[in-house]
Amino acid sequence: MTRKDKLLLLVPALWTSIFDITITVIHQSKEYWDGDLTKANEGNPIGALFMKNHVSGLFVISGLWIITIGLLGYFLPRQASKIFLLFCVIAHSFGASTWLSPRYGFWYVIIFIRWSQVSNATN
Repeated sequence: MTRKDKLLLLVPALWTSIFDITITVIHQSKEYWDGDLTKANEGNPIGALFMKNHVSGLFVISGLWIITIGLLGYFLPRQASKIFLLFCVIAHSFGASTWLSPRYGFWYVIIFIRWSQVSNATN
């Protein structure tokens, strides 16, 4: 597999992860950003743990996770990489959908999931 092919495989996983992280940041309450860490709203227990310990915790864990996706997605053997990256796409599509659906509706979730799969279809 060429370097370009490996990098292209990363796109859907990175896109859905960044979108999920972004929408999580956007929809945190004012109280959370003002320092009331008990108001952290995150479904992932690891992310929630980081968020409840420091207001920048979400950014720390997210940065580490994006780096992990890039490294594992690039360096794992092809089949293991594809499985891992598919897991990331599914997990973050679900995570983002829990923000999108109640706030924006069903069709925003469908559009997001379809958009996330456009680049995945070519790999």
